[in-house]
Amino acid sequence: MSDLLTKVSTWSEGLWRSINAWATSPEFYIQLLAIGAAITLAFFISVIVKARIPGFRTEPGEGSFFYLRTFLFNLRDMVFPILNIMLLGFATSIAVTSIEQSWLIRVAQSLAVIFFLYSFITQYVSNIAMRALGKWVGIPVATLHVFGWLGNVTAYLDSISVSIGDIHLTLYALLRTVIFGALLFWLGRTSNTAGKKVIRNQQSLDAGTKEVFAKLFEIALFVVVFLLLLQIMGINLTALAVFGGALGVGLGFGLQQIASNFISGIIILLDRSISIGDYIELADGRSGVLRELNMRFGVLETYDGKDIMVPNEQFITTTYTNWTHKDPSQRYSINFQVAYSTDLDLLFKNIRAICNEHPSVISGEDVAIEYRPDAEIAGFGDSGIDILVEFWMEGVDDGKNRVGADLMHSIWLSIQENNMQIPFPQREVRILNENFKSG
Repeated sequence: MSDLLTKVSTWSEGLWRSINAWATSPEFYIQLLAIGAAITLAFFISVIVKARIPGFRTEPGEGSFFYLRTFLFNLRDMVFPILNIMLLGFATSIAVTSIEQSWLIRVAQSLAVIFFLYSFITQYVSNIAMRALGKWVGIPVATLHVFGWLGNVTAYLDSISVSIGDIHLTLYALLRTVIFGALLFWLGRTSNTAGKKVIRNQQSLDAGTKEVFAKLFEIALFVVVFLLLLQIMGINLTALAVFGGALGVGLGFGLQQIASNFISGIIILLDRSISIGDYIELADGRSGVLRELNMRFGVLETYDGKDIMVPNEQFITTTYTNWTHKDPSQRYSINFQVAYSTDLDLLFKNIRAICNEHPSVISGEDVAIEYRPDAEIAGFGDSGIDILVEFWMEGVDDGKNRVGADLMHSIWLSIQENNMQIPFPQREVRILNENFKSG
């Protein structure tokens, strides 16, 4: 027992002398000074950068690249950690060249990386699963890397394996696939949402071009994510030739309808036959405003709050009416009858005045005569004179644009004020033989 205590005491004294000798050496103070200088310089440079660059100084307003500018503005707190990591790396190179020692600076740089990861995850990752993944996986991995244990841990995990036929799986490969797969799909979904918002906020592009670019961006992004995931899984990309053949057979049978809708969506976006915001009436009478055009279907939003999911193939293979694609102006008509005793000149004058006063009706002296509101005789009926009122307006006469209902109400009030009458069906019965008596 005494021999063991003697050995421990001797080892402790030797360790203390080594630490004391190293802590009082010039190399220690030089590295400590380099770390302090790097941190101080990173702090002052970050203050100058945030004060001089407009994107970091003021919160962005609405306009081009709004979401991208907002993302960059939110990253202003990351300027100091990033500069700190860079300057510590520069200090490491100088220390290796001058004193041939840099491990203390490398430890400081690794701790700076851990601090950066923790700050970024805490402030900018809102997804609960991704935040937990970063805290419980990303930061521990970075810590293992700091102390040089990461290689031993990965080697141990790689030694735990199972073989199923020709398939050889290791615990390390499985964990790597799950972790990086989840991270890739999260980044893909987040990038897809942000990229589409940036594209759709470009005022210089029309709606159809925006949708084309948004769709192509989505396809390219998920292709890249899929290829990266295959690389992480260790699958040789030459195997995609076999997979492509199997996929072709699958498309020919089970996925034919899905492939047809996908290709139809691409065709629609390229030929611009319909655009977001168009009012479309289908062959079966259903209608609505095109709110979304996805990879498989379009969404028509009706004025009564319902969504109609229309497969993209239907826009290619069937007929439909697009009310507002080329010209948002529409002509509508109102039909009613008045009594034969009505003063038509006064009636037409009042109707034209009512239509001209409505803010949603296209009217005015600068408007072409064929677009001005008009009232005319449509025919002579059994009970009265058929009147036709025609007017043009922007958009569709439904939803918030209840122009026809407003005009009919105003016309009814005008008819009442001028003692005019809207006839109802009447029949005159004449008795030709007054002496006729039923038997």
